[in-house]
Amino acid sequence: MTTRPGVLESTDLDCSSALAKKIASRTARVAVIGLGYVGLPLAQAFCTSKHPVIGYDKDARKIESLEQGQSYIAQIPSSAVQKMRTEGVFQPTSRLEALRDADAILICVPTPLSRHREPDLHFVVEICQNLSHHLRRGQLVVLESTTYPGTTLEVVRPILESKGLKSKQSFFLAYSPEREDPGNVDFSTSNVPKVVGGDGLQALELARALYDNAFFKTIPVSSTQAAEAVKLTENIFRAVNIALVNELKIVFEAMGIDIWEVIDAAKTKPFGFMPFYPGPGLGGHCIPIDPFYLTWKAREYGITTRFIELAGEVNTAMPAHVVLRLGDALNEKYGRSLKGAKILMIGLAYKKNVDDMRESPSLAILDLLEKKGAQVDFHDPHIAKIPRTRDHEHLAGRESVNLAPDTIAGYDCVLIVTDHTQVDYALVAESAHLVVDTRNALGGIPNVKATVVKA
Repeated sequence: MTTRPGVLESTDLDCSSALAKKIASRTARVAVIGLGYVGLPLAQAFCTSKHPVIGYDKDARKIESLEQGQSYIAQIPSSAVQKMRTEGVFQPTSRLEALRDADAILICVPTPLSRHREPDLHFVVEICQNLSHHLRRGQLVVLESTTYPGTTLEVVRPILESKGLKSKQSFFLAYSPEREDPGNVDFSTSNVPKVVGGDGLQALELARALYDNAFFKTIPVSSTQAAEAVKLTENIFRAVNIALVNELKIVFEAMGIDIWEVIDAAKTKPFGFMPFYPGPGLGGHCIPIDPFYLTWKAREYGITTRFIELAGEVNTAMPAHVVLRLGDALNEKYGRSLKGAKILMIGLAYKKNVDDMRESPSLAILDLLEKKGAQVDFHDPHIAKIPRTRDHEHLAGRESVNLAPDTIAGYDCVLIVTDHTQVDYALVAESAHLVVDTRNALGGIPNVKATVVKA
């Protein structure tokens, strides 16, 4: 059957009408695939909105924890998981067959970079291949994983259609980028506007109606490609501006100017300026990675993203800059090199008040220091032990040391990499001999006894 562009087929209308009624009555069963830092808060948001939720993850340990009412993510307390379970609206599972019972399926799997800094979509491809065996007529599938424009239609749709069902006829496909900000107490999952793009009008309206039930506001855009581009644009904006202030930091250091003082004064301008802050390098699963998804896709069109790549170079170089500043500080303070120096690193997580170490610059800094012969310990109130990571497996198992005056005084230098709120910085300022501060954590503490070098 052939239809004119923009005209809906009868099968399309039948499927969408039934699903729309379920969404409107909040009886639509929502499946969330991937119960990590994005998926679990999303599942909680739909449970709170009274939708029945299936939480799927292939990690049996996560499913076991959730079945027991235990959370493994700092921003979701165990009490919240227990409430989801006791109210009977949340069903955690590692059975793919359970996805067939869902009316809407939201995919929240990782999209990392390969070792050659190219998009690695194997998690998306794998789950879509598995899902294709269980997909049924009338379901809505939404990809939330960050990716390059075109992924939903060029990668996801062909796989889901491989068993005979067709998007816009027998199932509906959309893209809605996650906008999680772990550790942000002002914005939770449901009070951040939700961008939605659909493969056709019906998919857009169904996805928008679904998210309207769990989010305070939805922002529809014209296509899945536009929605995919929104997320990349947001994080490229941050990456480029952070690179700018990181470069300014180096320039101002040479001039004897405090970049933190400059930014604090500049942000008093009520227009034309938005404050970004320097740091030891980029971390997390978004800002260090997302720009390179667009860089890779742009090559298909013969375009070089010079601005994005330059920002990447500046930010990637920051761990080495921190180590250089620390070495200079040791030489200035003690007349010695990094070799044999005892360093206490405060903070391993990629940002304050979270337990997330993905792409954290702290690991690169730790490696660089030890390659130069330093002895490095760490303290992090959110990370008791270094987990296994792809590029730093040799660091796995190291444990956080406790902060005490005698402990701090026993190190040649304290290096502040992550400015967790729980750390007693007054104690650090009182007990340390030398502090290299990459976050201006000691900036507001009076009468600091330690020698403080900003990096």
